[in-house]
Amino acid sequence: MIDTTSQSLEDLTKRLVAFRNARDWRQFHTLKDLIVSLNLEAAELLELVQWKPDTVFESDCQEPPTRDRLAEECADVLLYLLLIAERSGLDLIEAADAKISANDRKYPVEKARGNAKKYTEL
Repeated sequence: MIDTTSQSLEDLTKRLVAFRNARDWRQFHTLKDLIVSLNLEAAELLELVQWKPDTVFESDCQEPPTRDRLAEECADVLLYLLLIAERSGLDLIEAADAKISANDRKYPVEKARGNAKKYTEL
């Protein structure tokens, strides 16, 4: 294990790409297939909550078996997202920052606070 306290997305991506390249898997990692794989992993997150009330799942996540599985599935999603960004040349920090700014404009606090409506309905 490595010290993750100061690890950046860039560092993590470099480690992931080195792992992938050492196994000669880039040939299988087309942008389309990475996006499909991301969605398959996200569906595995859904399996964790399927048929469970919110309160039960929230409670279950405090226990190691469920918490460990949640961490594993979240990591799978993150790793595929990093590979998608690497393959397509996206800067995820820049994209996320731009998206938060766009959402800030779409959902002004005075209209959106405590409200789950879409911005087109505010």
